[in-house]
Formats: sequence, structure tokens, C-alpha cells
Amino acid sequence: MSKSTVCVGVVGAGAISDIYFENMIHRFDNLRVKTVCAGHLESAQRKAEQYGICAATLEEMLEDPEIELVVNLTPAHAHYGIIKAALEHGKHIYTEKTLTDDLQKSKELVSLAEEKGLYLGSAPETFLGGALQYAAKVIKEGLIGEINSFSISANRNNDMLLDAYAYMRQPGGGIVCDYGVYYATALVTLLGSVKRVGSIVRTPYPTHVNTMPGNPLNGQVMETPNESEVSAVVQMANGITGTFHINADSIFADQAFFYIYGTKGILILPDPNQFAGPVRLLPQPEEFWKHTDPVTLWESEEGEVNLRGIGPSEMAETILHGTPYRPTARLACHVHEVLTAMLSGGEDGAFIDVFSEADLPDEYVRS
Repeated sequence: MSKSTVCVGVVGAGAISDIYFENMIHRFDNLRVKTVCAGHLESAQRKAEQYGICAATLEEMLEDPEIELVVNLTPAHAHYGIIKAALEHGKHIYTEKTLTDDLQKSKELVSLAEEKGLYLGSAPETFLGGALQYAAKVIKEGLIGEINSFSISANRNNDMLLDAYAYMRQPGGGIVCDYGVYYATALVTLLGSVKRVGSIVRTPYPTHVNTMPGNPLNGQVMETPNESEVSAVVQMANGITGTFHINADSIFADQAFFYIYGTKGILILPDPNQFAGPVRLLPQPEEFWKHTDPVTLWESEEGEVNLRGIGPSEMAETILHGTPYRPTARLACHVHEVLTAMLSGGEDGAFIDVFSEADLPDEYVRS
């Protein structure tokens, strides 16, 4: 009798973990979550009691022969050691974004996983949601004609985020890697690999006063060395070129702007930080002087709001049945190189070549 589930151990018990636990336990039936570990055993014990699973140390989890897949939900600066240890113990591993906080470390882990014949995958997994999958289908079918450019712009509010999330003040927690990774991953999975990037990156507020009520650091000046603004020109390997802009020194309500321009229409995409949202088309009018309004091509179904855990579930399906795996280590490493190139542009606006390629399978878009 063939197996129907893959046994999972989870590393990390922070704020993002609850949606993963909820979905991996109750939504995705090819996963069987057994164990959780965290930096503080007490945190793991609380999460274990909440979800009816076991608490353990990382060493105990990795030594457990029943666990095949590790899901790593720690901040980026902790990824390298955890991923390497899991691979060395013969475990497949799926990690939160980005793959690591250093491109050379990411490349090393990709090579290690391939050497050991293990699956290594990485968030963001939002591109597996219905919205971006439908967008990929529309592009593949040529609905907007020949694509020639794109435009991405988004905002955040670091005044609130830096107070609430300490990892955003640590390596790998700047706006490019923490938030830009969603847009970069969506871009690559829709239009292919990136060839080069020219960017201006700014850190106009290197310190910040914590104003969050009840926070232990309330009233204190915090070091905030990570970048908060990026304006970039991105050229894809196929020649399509567009703009990529994120400002984390703005208001809290994220305004996602993601347009893909074609000869027959403009595709208007929802925020790739989310699984849900409408996919719209601004078509070419029959008579060029007439005004047209965007039409909605696709709307998310109820329940698709947050599908975190779909990445580990797809990995489990690949382990069980050999189906193609899409949030691959090479995709994540390519996106990491693109983000690193943006950061390397610095305040001088230099252009940086990107040498890796994303390995997008032929079966990328699924019906």
C-alpha cells in the first residue's frame, strides 16, 4: 500500500507559524505534522499544546527517522545553519523567504541539496495561488499579445513594521529581500529569468525611535541599518525591460501596482504578497480614440485568502508521486541573486549582471 502523507517537523513558532500550522494540519491532507521546535523550548511547547503535536529540540527533530520534510519558519539570518543541518541529516526542507541572508550561502545549499538528492524549496509560495497561476495562463495563451515591458511599485510603513518585527532590523530583513522578494518571484515565474539590474537603493533613516505601546524597546532609539527604498530597472533574459520600485517609508496601507504591458492589452495583477485578488485586463479598444475600462478576468474563490503551506504540500506531492516541483531552490537562488544585484547597485545606481537562471518546469501552469 502506497503512502498518502509525508511526516513534517516545523522549526519556528513565531507569528507566521499559526497560518502554516492551520493549513498544514487542516487543509493539506498530504502532510502529517508531528513535531515543532523553536529557539526557546517553552515557545515550542505552547505551540505543540495548541495544535496537538510534539515539542522537541532541533537535534531531536533531525534525528527522528520518521520525519522526512522540515519546514523552516525562522528569520532569514537563521536559515543557513538550519537548512544545512537538515540536508546533512537527509531531510527534504522547505524554508520561509529568502533562501538565506547571503547569496553565496544560498548557492552552497542549492549544491548540497542536489548532491544529496534532496528537495530544497523556498517561499514566497504566493505565486502558486490562483491569481498568479491564472495570470501565467493568460500570458501563455497570448491574450495580451507580445509583452514588451512591465511596471512594479509598492509601499510599506517602516514606522510600524520596525517596531513590531525585530527581524526587519537584522541581516536579510530589509525591504528588498523581505518584501521585494514577492514581486521578484512573481515577475520571474511570469516572464522568465532576469539578465541584469540597475538600481538606486537608499537607507534615509538609519535609526528609529520605537513608539509601540507595551513594547520593551518603547522610547528607545534603535539601529535600522537595512535599506527602505529601492528604484530599479530590470531587464529579463528575453529582453523585456521594466521598472521595480518599493518605498517602505510611506503609509501602512500597501498599494500594489503590477502592470504587464502587451501589444493587445495591459494585464493588471493583484499584490503578489497575497494569494488572492482580481486579475484584470485593460484591452486595446476597437477604435483607438475610444476609452476602455479594465475588465476582470478572474476573481479569487472564498478560502483562497491565505494558502501558506501550499509550498510544503507541493513538495510532499513530489516526494510521494514524482510530480514536478515549482518553488525550487534554483528559482529561489535566482531571485536571491536578482535582489542581491539590486542591493549592489547602492546609491550610485550601478548596473549588475545576473548569471543564474530560474528552472521553471514545462508544467509550471496547472489546470
